[in-house]
Amino acid sequence: MKNKFFLTMAAALATTISVSQAQDKLKSMPGYEQYQKIAPQLRSAVKPGSLNVTWAEDSKSFEYVESGKLQSFSVKTKKATEAGEIPKPERRAWNRPARGRQFDSAESPDGKYKAFTKDRNMFLSNADGSNVIAITTDGNEENQIKYGIATWVYGEELSQNTAMWWSPDGSKIAFYRFDEKDVKKYYVLLNQLELYDSLEVEAYPKVGEPNLPVDLMVYDLATKKMTELDIRDGKPYSDGDLGTYIYDLSWTPDGKELLFHSTNRRQNILELRAANPETGKSRTVIREEWLPSFVENSPEMKVLEDGEHFIWASERSGFNNYYLYNFDGTLVNAITTHPFEVSNIVKVDEDAELLYYMARSGDNHMLMQLHRVNLDGTKDTRLTDPAYLHSVTISPDGKYFVDIAQTHDVAPFTNLVDAKGKVVAELAKSDMSKFEELGLKKVEVFTFTSKDGVTELHGMIHFPSDFDPSKKYPVILSNYGGPATNAFRENFTLPDPLTEYGFLVLNIDGRNVKGRGKKLLDQLYGNLGLVEMDDFAEGIKSLHDRPYFDKDRVGVYGTSYGGTTAASMLLRFPELVHAAVANSSVTDWRLYDNIYTERFMSTLDNNEEGYNRFSLMNKADQLQGELLIFFGTADNNVHPSNSLMLIKAFQDAGKSIEVQIAPDGGHTALNRDRMMEFFIKHLVTDYKKVVR
Repeated sequence: MKNKFFLTMAAALATTISVSQAQDKLKSMPGYEQYQKIAPQLRSAVKPGSLNVTWAEDSKSFEYVESGKLQSFSVKTKKATEAGEIPKPERRAWNRPARGRQFDSAESPDGKYKAFTKDRNMFLSNADGSNVIAITTDGNEENQIKYGIATWVYGEELSQNTAMWWSPDGSKIAFYRFDEKDVKKYYVLLNQLELYDSLEVEAYPKVGEPNLPVDLMVYDLATKKMTELDIRDGKPYSDGDLGTYIYDLSWTPDGKELLFHSTNRRQNILELRAANPETGKSRTVIREEWLPSFVENSPEMKVLEDGEHFIWASERSGFNNYYLYNFDGTLVNAITTHPFEVSNIVKVDEDAELLYYMARSGDNHMLMQLHRVNLDGTKDTRLTDPAYLHSVTISPDGKYFVDIAQTHDVAPFTNLVDAKGKVVAELAKSDMSKFEELGLKKVEVFTFTSKDGVTELHGMIHFPSDFDPSKKYPVILSNYGGPATNAFRENFTLPDPLTEYGFLVLNIDGRNVKGRGKKLLDQLYGNLGLVEMDDFAEGIKSLHDRPYFDKDRVGVYGTSYGGTTAASMLLRFPELVHAAVANSSVTDWRLYDNIYTERFMSTLDNNEEGYNRFSLMNKADQLQGELLIFFGTADNNVHPSNSLMLIKAFQDAGKSIEVQIAPDGGHTALNRDRMMEFFIKHLVTDYKKVVR
């Protein structure tokens, strides 16, 4: 359940895959014809006025594609002219390891050599594969030592898609060494649809279980010397202490040191460290602590071209801000000191000593704004209109930027803006004519008060195109719900296609929300799956006084953490939620990996009560509504044991549920047509009357 987002968790975190096609019963159900009529047209209902531009190196013009034609816009004349053929996009081969995995090889910067891992050892060869030499030989199945490869959990939760790193000049290769012998394994059955199945064995530390001891090695190609880095100040590996997790490796620009992040098991202390590849000694560059809960595992870091300074993002003030450091660990100065969150660096102009960055300084936390500030922290200026969400492309000379602005109910428009924030040319607006012809309704944002009685939170309502406020509508909550994610958003949002079946669709934020400061998110700590669910319930209740909201017909669905949300809401709030589809759900935090879970729940020794409070198996006897559980038999992320244990708990409690399985399916979701059959059957009054 990697927490990168956005978006990127979102996004996302759970990639949902449709596992079957349209269901036979759905065609005879209420809303099917309307859905078939409108839903296919939704994607093309708005011609967006967002231009993706490429600036010329001289900053005098930029190019973009509009209406199928390549245009060149002159900054001087403020006019666009056709610029010839649209460049054909480069074909890019899919070159990423599978989810949670690492590349098994890496080419040297000069292209001469290749490092690779095989049979638990590290090797070097020429780029064409010739002249292979082994640089480690002691890795084997018996001692469970492995080199140049990490683990699924390191890939998923710490974003390690490689386990080997070349120095900038190609003279050295750094790589992981892991010891798996004392770590429990998880076994996933594969190929169950074939005559003979197979087995995937993974060292997958769950909550409270031992971690893999990890070390870093550096091999010098010229001297053939192997150096084990001292990454714990001369201390041996100790599961729990600083140095439990080692990740985010990179070389300094001059190649003289290897940088890495080191955290303790609680993940409330993080050190950026630098190791000398010749002596093996390492030192602390930056130490971050947030003892009440956890530190950000991978703070944003931008190394400056001078090779001596870098910009570092930190939540040490309670809000994410930028700081300028020397590589010797000296804090030069704070660049920003906002009581709101900075989001990402857009551009650094080292000659002018300027930083351009996006921050959550708009009228609400989802309205990103462009700021410019001197690297010494002076003259911080917001350059965009705080009423909109912005994404920008800055000219190389910094004198202009192209700005795409929008909100949840204002379709994107693009302007050319100067360095003072003044709009100098309107470039494009969205065409809403088809949206209006179809009678589509814009998404509505609403606010409500958190369960804490203080915090204002946000939600969104999606309406069907034939919405009639004099009627009552069944409701579906579509939430992911994990920590540091956002259900409410300010990019222009088309109505959810599922509304065309005759439903209202909701997205609701709780205190799990990203972008509102460390202290708000801290309220989840130790109570994951409880605090945010309380807020989702408050969001639903806040809509009860709307006459078209049928409070007696509410469903919820989701995948991964969203599946956990669906099952939790049904079990904990039977007076509010009446049906749920739970896909690939974590049902007890003890069943999930320790890096993700202990980050938000602390360790089992420290918080066994919190783990017990969440467990859905302990709530199986509380089931009142209708539940459909779905999981894949080959899910190596949220293991099938989660769903199987919950199913067994319902059986023991004498509760009736529906179960659907994806044979050989991974971390996946139920086909949406089958899901809508379920919701229509249990939440649509007209259909319930017919079948009775």
